[in-house]
Amino acid sequence: MAISSRTENTPAAAEAADRTRRMQRAASAVLYTVLVLVAAYTARTFIPAVVWAIVIAIALWPAFGWLERRPIFRQRHTLLAVLLTLAVGLLFVVPFAVVAAQTADEAHDMLQWFHDVLRTGIPMPAFIQRLPTGAQQVAHWWQANLATPLESSPAVKNLHSATFVAMTRHFGSRVVHGLVIFGFMLMTLFFIFQAGAKLGRQLIAGSRRALGADGAALLQRMADSVRSTVVGLVVVGLGEGALLGIAYAVTGVPHATLLGMLTAVAAMLPFCAPIVFLGSALWLLAQGSMVAAAGVAIFGLVVVFVSEHFVRPVLIGGSTRLPFLLVLFGILGGAETFGLLGLFIGPALMTILVVLWTDWIRA
Repeated sequence: MAISSRTENTPAAAEAADRTRRMQRAASAVLYTVLVLVAAYTARTFIPAVVWAIVIAIALWPAFGWLERRPIFRQRHTLLAVLLTLAVGLLFVVPFAVVAAQTADEAHDMLQWFHDVLRTGIPMPAFIQRLPTGAQQVAHWWQANLATPLESSPAVKNLHSATFVAMTRHFGSRVVHGLVIFGFMLMTLFFIFQAGAKLGRQLIAGSRRALGADGAALLQRMADSVRSTVVGLVVVGLGEGALLGIAYAVTGVPHATLLGMLTAVAAMLPFCAPIVFLGSALWLLAQGSMVAAAGVAIFGLVVVFVSEHFVRPVLIGGSTRLPFLLVLFGILGGAETFGLLGLFIGPALMTILVVLWTDWIRA
């Protein structure tokens, strides 16, 4: 009788045990999710620093792996991590230091000019009268808003001291916040490099266990997309800045090196370089150098056209096989949604879209 009773109760006991295990797994999943969300909320201020560090690490990972295999760094992972982190820090700090030094050198002249225009206004350039269309309207607006003393000008009547102080405080707080994020980004980047290949193997193993082979392959495609986007934006930006910097120097634009660096930074954002070189062309036109102004404008437009329509799409879309239109949507839409980080996140999301579409039509 006892044996028969155990036999009858075995299916029910097994079902109850299975139901208990399912409930425990569900409870564990909920607990893990809550803990991860709480941890992310706790560290929310530093999430941009971590994401920036991951983006830079992905972009530099092939170079890091090559250096890691060199005999000089084979047993010196910490030294390699320190050197690469310092190199990244200098890459960001040096241009800003140059700009700050140039600004400090001319701060006195800039302040003097500012005080002068507050008292006397900004004289209207002669070329405005020679504009083919709209010369009269532009001249009337200039005379009413800029040619008069700016202290009483309608264009700056809302820029009173309280507003200026509030703007200065806001700008200062944003600069301090940016410096803090930059410091934590470098710290995070150092620890990523210090972990080295071990971290890469752990990430691959973890993604395969959590998402399977297809999920791990998708993450690899996303990493390739981020890397190619960084290369495309940075390399093309530096190239445009160098070429246009030479054009500034040849045509006599002041501070050609500084403007070349500014153009390089602007060129890393799609279609932003024209703001700099067309502004330089307008300055040359205001000085009466019409040929030089036309040369800078035409040369800049050619450089931007070739870079944006041929070089950058190949660099960004080539390794990830993204069409140009999706590259453009990814960069611009990502920047609008996520800020500067979106420049790199957007193409990665477009890569996911292409992979999912390919898998869907093949299924």
